Amino acid sequence: MNVKYSLIALALISGSASAQLAETAGFAGEVSLSTGFYSVESNLNTDDDNKDLNVTSSGAPNEAVTGGLLLPLGNLTYTFGSDLNQQFYAGTSREDIATGTLAFEMGYKYKLASGMIIDASILPTIMSGEVWADPYQATNRQTTDEDGNAYRLKLENIAGSKFSVDMAYATKDVENDRAGFEGTNNPAERNVLRRDADTIFFKTDYKYMVDQTTMLKPRLSYISSDADGDANSFTGYGVELSYFKFLNRHQFALTAGFNTRDYDAVNPAFDQTREDDEMSLFAAYEYANFMDWQDWSFISFAGFGSTDSNIDFYDKTEYMMSVGMSYKF
Repeated sequence: MNVKYSLIALALISGSASAQLAETAGFAGEVSLSTGFYSVESNLNTDDDNKDLNVTSSGAPNEAVTGGLLLPLGNLTYTFGSDLNQQFYAGTSREDIATGTLAFEMGYKYKLASGMIIDASILPTIMSGEVWADPYQATNRQTTDEDGNAYRLKLENIAGSKFSVDMAYATKDVENDRAGFEGTNNPAERNVLRRDADTIFFKTDYKYMVDQTTMLKPRLSYISSDADGDANSFTGYGVELSYFKFLNRHQFALTAGFNTRDYDAVNPAFDQTREDDEMSLFAAYEYANFMDWQDWSFISFAGFGSTDSNIDFYDKTEYMMSVGMSYKF
């Protein structure tokens, strides 16, 4: 039976020196649908039906918002070139899903004979969503839209090695940003809380093959965000480790990360300069050819994240779990 590459197998062979990006020319892809549940405990979560700022006396969140989860994911690729070394793609990549990044992406890949891959893309939705117009407003908070784009350049298997770098530039624009308007009439204090921002991100990783079916991928990251308000500008550093295992039809991925962020100026709402420590854990599992259905897989994801800030207002805890099915074509 011809088993198409699955979640972990794809990651394990991605360092191959072959000039091909796919086995055959033309279109290929995958669609998946998962269902599950999530829980978010955060003062900044706009999914809470209660628009009042419901916090304890210390400012920390005291209630979690839970709900059902429906994850339609997938990707579509078109591979071409005399050596099948060029590819257009759209969707969410399998390797990003395996490490907990669920973002729509459109881009182009070019693979050199050395095995190095140049990958340029745009992520049109990752910076978009809803936020509180004034997150510090005590009652009847209103939402507003947050828009922006992210542009990404990845260089994989640099010069035929196991090193890769991942760089991105993102813009964020908060419509009708009224952060701090209820708490102060001072224009300078309001301006320091503005959230429109330009952000750069840099990450480097190394694929270490423990054996033919096991890979470790350590990562180091750097992020710098220049917001219109200095209280929301920050510099951050992170470390991450992913473990991939491929056992016949079973594939596993486990990623643990730690990030720290230091902000540039005092937040006048709390008279403190914000400092955050973030921890994350994400696991993915896939059982290929589920029920002996070729190209069908059983998939499952579970994730946990925690932000511990010196300003309790920004503490956050979230987790999710899902199960579903995936079909490759």
